[in-house]
Amino acid sequence: MSYWPMGRFGSPRMPERRRRWAAGRPVDIRGTLGPLVHGGGDPAHRTSVDGAFWWACRTPDGPGTLALRQRAGVVDASAWGAGAAWLLDRMPVLLGAGDDWTGFDNAAHPLLADVARRHPGLRLPSTGLVLDVLIPAILEQRVTGREARRAWRGVCYWYGDPAPGPWPALRVPPAAETLLDVPTWDWHRLGVDVARQRTIRGAATVAGRLEECVELAPVAALARLRLVPGIGEWTAAEVAQRAWGDPDTVSVGDFHIHDQVVHALTGRPRGDDAEMLALLEPWRGHRQRVVRLIEVSGIAKPRFGPRHSPIDMRAM
Repeated sequence: MSYWPMGRFGSPRMPERRRRWAAGRPVDIRGTLGPLVHGGGDPAHRTSVDGAFWWACRTPDGPGTLALRQRAGVVDASAWGAGAAWLLDRMPVLLGAGDDWTGFDNAAHPLLADVARRHPGLRLPSTGLVLDVLIPAILEQRVTGREARRAWRGVCYWYGDPAPGPWPALRVPPAAETLLDVPTWDWHRLGVDVARQRTIRGAATVAGRLEECVELAPVAALARLRLVPGIGEWTAAEVAQRAWGDPDTVSVGDFHIHDQVVHALTGRPRGDDAEMLALLEPWRGHRQRVVRLIEVSGIAKPRFGPRHSPIDMRAM
């Protein structure tokens, strides 16, 4: 591996570092990293007109920006900021280099076999950063996606930092100590209720201990996350799937996923968590891989909107 400063996107004030990774297999950057993105206006993640995927984050070494481009099985990465070297070192793992699908029987269901064939580069992401994925997950608790995305944008724009590198519109999410200083009235302006405020403050208070979860066994890591009041099974699972690429932990309690899984595997329009887990049991050890394949399949649960009688406009 080699790094060299000053590329076509760099500047004397903010040198660019690069790395080229020959994966030896297909790589699907957007499919793999899609679960990290919180809506089209996510300030920490963008896709540029040339198809590059951009990510701004706060690494153990400081703020950093990573841009990824791929052709066949080769990924070209550029990075800026104090966290540049850390991001480039971890880039293959971020894209699923350690995500071994050996033993996963996608032929057990024709849908999974078809999706796996059409998305050979799909892997589970592994950011190595807990707070980076935990805060947006907390913001998503018990609210609509639209409300959660609005709050996440506000947190990043109001309290984050401009991302290092050539795209200053990107924002590095706030550090733990900054989150502890966010006043209650700003949380209310962002639509974040007191319960989620307390959970965020609790997580920020022990952020260092939570970041250690990526080095623990999955069961121990999930248990440590859930020691924080307000972090339950769903939130811990969302972190596990993204921060260390847990292949088996499923987001039980999600408003949509159980319906999507049940519909994809059985054809029935609706289901519940118990039925979802029963259907996924044959793939234990790989259950999140099954869920991810279903998510990228394009199959969505049927929508049942309210029915209204035709309105007679003459009576209005």
